[in-house]
Amino acid sequence: MYDACSSVALSELGVLRVRGAGTLAFLQGQLSNDMQLLNGARAVLAGYHNPQGRVIALLRLAQLSPGDVVAVLPHELLAGVTERLTKFILRSKVHLADDSAQWQLNGVIGVPRAATAALPDGTDAAAIIGGTLALRLPGAPPRWLLLTPAGAAPLIQDCTPAPRELWQRMAIAAGEPQVYAATTEEFVAQMLNLDVLGGIAFDKGCYTGQEVIARAHYRGRVKRRLQRFVSTTPQRLRPGEARVLEDGRPCKIVDAVALEDGRCEFLAVTALAGASAEEAAAAAPSAIKAQPLPLPYALPE
Repeated sequence: MYDACSSVALSELGVLRVRGAGTLAFLQGQLSNDMQLLNGARAVLAGYHNPQGRVIALLRLAQLSPGDVVAVLPHELLAGVTERLTKFILRSKVHLADDSAQWQLNGVIGVPRAATAALPDGTDAAAIIGGTLALRLPGAPPRWLLLTPAGAAPLIQDCTPAPRELWQRMAIAAGEPQVYAATTEEFVAQMLNLDVLGGIAFDKGCYTGQEVIARAHYRGRVKRRLQRFVSTTPQRLRPGEARVLEDGRPCKIVDAVALEDGRCEFLAVTALAGASAEEAAAAAPSAIKAQPLPLPYALPE
């Protein structure tokens, strides 16, 4: 499925830079994870939510130095996220900027022959190596997200170039959601399994959307979750599409990647329990014929 080391250009991602003495305190009041966990050796996944607890964007954050944080997210969401966050700066000593042009973003899959010892190990581990920020992502085979200063030589030079679809397939296999323009503000945090993925700190202070997210957690009322599937017939699926599974369960596509034989592997938010026999029988002819695939983590019952 992949070479010993494959490199994928990730030009669709952007970088939001947050700088200033009040950076961590500001982000703590806006994002779902605990910014006190963020340091030079650890990155964090966090959600940015609206007041109804729905995910505006998912951000992977790392600290370049105290008071200097970068957040990686789809570039198509970056301007809107920056504009919304800016409204809450008020008197905080914080500056937000689209820093995308200052970085080359690449994904590395597998184990490179060079620099292996220097790459951070363990989920969410982070390290700055020769000016490149390397973030270890969850899942197997091992994956790293590399942020290299624009114009600088790549940190890893012995990897085989691979298409973006390979990176996307690895992310789907890891049960790693993404939010795009087509799905922003569609899902409550737990629908994307952010609680299972360590993207929510339930013991931190208030942040936008916290009340709704906490209520769903403590009352156990999350009936729809991110799940992984592969179609059994050729399909073309896109994020944001509302579809019906063959067993009658309505679902919304979160991410999808085409396979070589025309089938599609995808993540979708749908009910945990199967539909009734009547609902399954009434499923539209256009229902997706798909098989469930395992996630590398367990979902709450």
